[in-house]
Amino acid sequence: MYKLLLVDDEVSFLKGLTLSLENEGYEVHTAYDGFQALECFNRFAPDLIVLDVMLPGLDGFTVCEAIRKKSTVPIIMLTARSEDIDKILGLEKGADDYLTKPFSTHELLARIRAQLRRAVWGGTAGEEHCINIGDLSVDTVKRKVIVRSKVVELTAKEYDILITLAANRGRTYTRENLLQIIWGYTHYGDVRNVDVHIKRLREKIEDDPARPKYVLTRWGAGYYLRDDGHAD
Repeated sequence: MYKLLLVDDEVSFLKGLTLSLENEGYEVHTAYDGFQALECFNRFAPDLIVLDVMLPGLDGFTVCEAIRKKSTVPIIMLTARSEDIDKILGLEKGADDYLTKPFSTHELLARIRAQLRRAVWGGTAGEEHCINIGDLSVDTVKRKVIVRSKVVELTAKEYDILITLAANRGRTYTRENLLQIIWGYTHYGDVRNVDVHIKRLREKIEDDPARPKYVLTRWGAGYYLRDDGHAD
């Protein structure tokens, strides 16, 4: 049974959401402010966190940033505002996805399932378990990424993007393609999600994120991983 941590200061909203998610078979824990959120995270080790931006004590951005320093647990942020800057800030702090209130429970469930879904890589003997490109090494069985002999900690979404590109080196994926494969949904405007995660991925694996040699852009088409790891 997956454990979820729901963080929101609206008591009635949280109670209703908890009931809906428990009916779907999830074990649900709740917190009503930022400090409680961190306490519950440490106590229950949830598999996924639904985190509101506007919280008493510590705001959602601060909580997200604190959790991301020690864990790659999937985080879905909730915001009552539709401004892109709030969404981008949440992603920059380490969130994997976001939803704008009000939203349907069905929509949240779809996002939760997509976040919890993990691609199974490795398979039978003889298949490619370790992908090496220049100084970049990806172990698809252990889900481990090594750059210049150092292990790089990626979030679940960053890893899923990298392994999708690495398993199909040279193939270009549009942002819409990656939304479908990695997030499991397509909505107008959500392509920004892909750009933010690509930016964060480059910051972790590239010598110079402004001049990447691994995760490359084919202008007007999308993103791809170069076969030999050399820049143009």
